[in-house]
Amino acid sequence: MKFSVDKHEKYVLIKLNESKINSLVTPQLKSELILVNAEGQRNIVLDLSQVKFADSSGLSSLLVGHRLCKNADGSFIMVGLNEAVARLITISQLDSVLTIVQTVDEAIDLIFMEEIEKELKKEAK
Repeated sequence: MKFSVDKHEKYVLIKLNESKINSLVTPQLKSELILVNAEGQRNIVLDLSQVKFADSSGLSSLLVGHRLCKNADGSFIMVGLNEAVARLITISQLDSVLTIVQTVDEAIDLIFMEEIEKELKKEAK
């Protein structure tokens, strides 16, 4: 699986450099998501702008990322979805579960807003 990992203080950006998320790629993608989460990263941005096709195993790996981040009180945000992948997510009714934005910058802004909200809630207690 070809991908790049760009770690930041509040989030990690994983850019998938594959045209397909299928059963050949998903074991490695799941492993990378688990590894990043185990290193203490609770906010993951997954850039899928190179991906043209996803199947059910691909959806499964996206749900793994979502669950890991949610359990760590973080965010799993996908960016750059093409029409076919977005349609599959919608048909699977996962568009109400998964967070999807257009650009990496939007995802980063969303993470920082959520982090500020969490800090404010802690201070209010």
